[in-house]
Amino acid sequence: MIDLIIKNAKVATASDLFICDIGVDKEKIVFLEKNSSKVAKRTIDAKNQYVLPGGVDGHCHLDQRTKDGTEMSDNFESGSRSAAFGGTTTIMPFAIQFKGESLRKIIDEYHTRANDQSYIDYTFHPIISDASSKVIGQELPAMVKDGYTHFKIYMTYEDLQLNDREILDTLEAAGREKAVVMIHAENYECLKWLTEKLEAEGKTDPVHHSDSRPGVVESEATNRAIALSRITKTPILFVHVSDREAIETIRNAQNKGYKIYAETCPQYLFLKRDDLKKGNFEGAKYICSPPPRDPENQKYVWNGIQNGTFDILSSDHAPFNFKGDKGKMINGDKTPFKNIPNGVPGLETRLPLLFSEGVLGKKISINKFVEVTSTNPAKIYGLYPKKGTISIGSDADIVIWDTGLEKKIKNSDLHHDTDYTPYEGMTVKCWPGTVISRGNVVVENGKLLGKKGFGKFLKSEISNYVY
Repeated sequence: MIDLIIKNAKVATASDLFICDIGVDKEKIVFLEKNSSKVAKRTIDAKNQYVLPGGVDGHCHLDQRTKDGTEMSDNFESGSRSAAFGGTTTIMPFAIQFKGESLRKIIDEYHTRANDQSYIDYTFHPIISDASSKVIGQELPAMVKDGYTHFKIYMTYEDLQLNDREILDTLEAAGREKAVVMIHAENYECLKWLTEKLEAEGKTDPVHHSDSRPGVVESEATNRAIALSRITKTPILFVHVSDREAIETIRNAQNKGYKIYAETCPQYLFLKRDDLKKGNFEGAKYICSPPPRDPENQKYVWNGIQNGTFDILSSDHAPFNFKGDKGKMINGDKTPFKNIPNGVPGLETRLPLLFSEGVLGKKISINKFVEVTSTNPAKIYGLYPKKGTISIGSDADIVIWDTGLEKKIKNSDLHHDTDYTPYEGMTVKCWPGTVISRGNVVVENGKLLGKKGFGKFLKSEISNYVY
């Protein structure tokens, strides 16, 4: 007798759509059969329901250290809980290195933060802000050999940015080790110059965050990073791409055969610049970088998902409370935009928003949905086929979706520890009904059944998708 059978499942993967029974035993998928006569300890009838691989969120921030006195409102316990309720069964938060720190030390620290906290499986993206010869020549290769095969670098933020020479050194080392390099592409000198100009004019309200980061700030850095990638012959992946010019630049490079990959996020599909204009400091809730663009720009983002410019869609969950002195109001409701912490929460809402508007709204196929939210992130970050698909031998990370409903998103119904959602009041027509992680039901009928600490750390392989 096996552990679980899901009967009559309408299974969608990145490439197929079929009806079958799914057998699960000892945390793995053990068969995919029609009308199975096998017996299980538990049987779930999923007739007329989509059954998809658990979501893989390739970009989120949890319990991440800061240097400005702010504190993230979600740790590994609350963040993983929220992710599970939203149909995500694997998360990839960041382990941030500040200049002068050892990569090994910060990775060990983040293990301490995550140990016995997560409801679902997880891995880390180290952030490299110190590209010293020791870090690049010794620590990076050792990190890759230990199963941390992907990391992030910044072209912006004073405490994190690498200059072009440091990026070249880092890309060359990453290419030798076949590590995936994620890049936050914004021109720091341009946005700093614009910020100072706006401040001199007394324009410090939240909406001017957008004015300090126009699309050209993103597209210039994107174009420059592609040139550095070409020089070193190292693939790169752009994170949270928002702007139409950056999208076109990436698409042109891909069409020329360069190994350029890209991610976008729900905030560039569902939020807009005018949200930052909301009064009573409410606009601060929508501050993230790059900022939300105008509604016309959203069409380019959707098109980028449809035509394959974007390989993945992640949440970029970066949670800071709206109220209190550790989040968006660190200096009260007159905090200048440059001091408002960047980021919006979105772990729980990522998949329902895209499924509802994308699949049920007939903008993308169910297969494309699985591809960008589960399969491709698993492939890019070295976890496939353990994660990201429904196939024999894969981890039994499975979501049974409820569709044909109308649910208004309310922060009071969500399961993060953040005091707002930027998607408040939006209506979706689906929600994960049953969420299974490694064969264990974590969420069912709106109730948390999983155990804190069940989630395991995942070592990553070299990505065959990228290299």
